[in-house]
Amino acid sequence: MRAISYRRSGGPDVLELLDLPVPDPGPGEVRVRVAFSGVNPTDWKSRSTAQPGPEGQVPNQDGAGTVEAVGQGVDPAMTGQRVWIWEAAWQRRWGTAAEHTVVPARHVVLLGEDPSFELGAALGIPFLTAHRCLTVAESLPDRLGPGTLTGHTVLVQGGAGAVGNAAIQLARWSDATVIATVSSPRKAQLAAAAGADHVVNYRAEDVVAEVRKIEPKGVDAIVEVSAAVNAATDAQVIGMHGAVAMYADDGGAEVTVPVRAQMGPNARWQFVLVYTEPERAKVLGIEDVATAVADGAIRVGEDAGLPLHVFPLAEAAAAHQAVQDGAVGKVLVDVTA
Repeated sequence: MRAISYRRSGGPDVLELLDLPVPDPGPGEVRVRVAFSGVNPTDWKSRSTAQPGPEGQVPNQDGAGTVEAVGQGVDPAMTGQRVWIWEAAWQRRWGTAAEHTVVPARHVVLLGEDPSFELGAALGIPFLTAHRCLTVAESLPDRLGPGTLTGHTVLVQGGAGAVGNAAIQLARWSDATVIATVSSPRKAQLAAAAGADHVVNYRAEDVVAEVRKIEPKGVDAIVEVSAAVNAATDAQVIGMHGAVAMYADDGGAEVTVPVRAQMGPNARWQFVLVYTEPERAKVLGIEDVATAVADGAIRVGEDAGLPLHVFPLAEAAAAHQAVQDGAVGKVLVDVTA
């Protein structure tokens, strides 16, 4: 099979297109014929720093395709099912940047007949991260779905990014009021297309003043892409028992929080990394995202505020570079091209 692999850490140039044997699923595993592979910041960061095993590492955590074989203990009825994949390469050799991948059966989720493989490959890390960010506040439920966030307000810092887009879509599906911040008119259009009720250009407007106009009591959740830069703003707009959920790293930057000002609302400042989040939170996130997909509440593409940038498998290095360079939208690898 054609597969992308790397045998040493480094830049995108360490990624090689190889012809590897098709892996067999072991007990409790399934083999998926991959259609699309999703690329996330953690994929290039891991490639840059982590030492792969002696057989090399196939990158990329997310993907979508069709189950073609199952291992011992897995229901044979899974064979032929269209699925989306999460955490394929976490502490495992086989990521999704290959024509076939092998993952534990619990790491595939039924996609159904109607959603595209492109949508399936865009779910994983961005949507599970967004789910966690939207459910860590003590004032909010730990499940998402229609009506669960009625009467609540969410601030999405960076509404045009992949996680920002996911947070907007999940929050709107759950009937929250959504405020998104962006840095340009173009990104404002994307955040609005995703479903944000209010969009604030932080380069042209006072975010604190605008958020307080919309929600005088403060917001219930902040989905934070740049805590080191936005901490002072977040501290001024977080509401009673709200949470600032920080899911991205500004290159090792540190966050300064005004302690006394956050004691009053009993605010929570929560770090979020899907791979190591509590197991129950991860399970609930997978279930809720799958339900949102089945409800038709999740979309991808320009009209959903998430432009797709698609590369063939042979150009996986360019796909990694695009994510590393901050491509606006979702970068996918078309494994079938």
